[in-house]
Formats: sequence, C-alpha cells, structure tokens
Amino acid sequence: MPEAFRAFSSKVIPLPAENVDTDQVVPARYLKVTDKEGLADALFRDWRFEEDGSLKEPRFILDTPAAQGRRILLVGDNFGTGSSREHAPWALRAWGIEAILSTSFADIFRNNSLKNGVLPIVVDPDTHRRLFDLLEHDPDAELRVDLAEQGILLPDGSTIDFDIDPFSKMMLMAGTDEIGYVLGKAPDIAAWEAAHPPRVDTRIGTPLAVEA
Repeated sequence: MPEAFRAFSSKVIPLPAENVDTDQVVPARYLKVTDKEGLADALFRDWRFEEDGSLKEPRFILDTPAAQGRRILLVGDNFGTGSSREHAPWALRAWGIEAILSTSFADIFRNNSLKNGVLPIVVDPDTHRRLFDLLEHDPDAELRVDLAEQGILLPDGSTIDFDIDPFSKMMLMAGTDEIGYVLGKAPDIAAWEAAHPPRVDTRIGTPLAVEA
C-alpha cells in the first residue's frame, strides 16, 4: 500500500521530452520484478545506463548530483503513453518522485499513478511554459505541492490550482487503494448483510450450504 500523501516542498527535475512511453519509463524486461523498492535503477534505464551497467556520459538528469532528493518531475506533453504497466509509477515512486507535472498524461498511466502514490498534475500550456522558464532562471526553485488544497505554491507566492477526482484524492491522502478502501468498509458491509438477509439462499446444494 502507498504511504499517505502529505503536502511537501521540493526542488524540481525538468525533463521536457514529450510522448514518453511506459517502455521508456521502465523497459519491458523489468516487468517480472515484484519488489517495488528495487525498481529505482530501472527508471529510465536505457536513458541512464550502458549495457554493462555503468552510467552513461553525460549523465542523465536523474543521475546528476543536483537531482538527488528531488521529488517533483516536470515533463513534456502526453507523458506515460503506451502499454499499461504499474511498474512505471512503481519505479518513479521507488526513485523518490511523488508528483509529476505535465500538460497531459495517458489515461492508464494516470490511473496507475494515482493508485500507487504518485500524483499526476495537469497544468495548462501557459503554466507549463512558465514552470520551465522558472527552472531555467532558477534551477533550485522550490515548489510546494498541497493535495488537500489542490494547489502548487510557487516561489513568488502565487498558486497554481489543479483538479483531481474526489475519490482518487481521498485514497491518496489515506494511503490506500480500492481494495484497501473496500476492506475498510468490511464492518459496514457485514452489518448491512446481517440486516438484509437474502430472499433466496444460493448456497443450497453446494458444500457451503452444509457449513452455513
């Protein structure tokens, strides 16, 4: 289960590439990996590493000293396109990314991210350019992401508002997913079923009828 999402401040990693697909985020050969914590090195693997495992030169931006500890990724349009794979947000979260800003995300990637503790934030094109301009002039500028208020605080004190559907917001802030949400409702479900006995026992004729 992802950790509960809390407001945080961070410097930003700019990655202006557009139409980045999930195979570039995490190559298909890593899809058998089940340990989320071990996926940090798989993130943008073919952009970062040589075949022998050494880092490419010049270093990809994630591997520069300045990028370490940064939790916000500013990317180009249409991020996360391509095949569905939860490993993409797993790898981003394992590396330390908690929020991604773009003008658009592929639907499946966005949904997978919301279920795995990564907040995809859509901004309009003018705001998008403004953010890249900000980082060009001040690479160490910090943004504050506040999911509860659905806003991003900029260094000049202005705020960028963003939308998120209420259920996804609730799950992120609770640090849960759909399964965890349903399990949390188990007492209510049991109480409702006790108060509404079935009119037809569908277990008759099955081993469950004997055990009931």
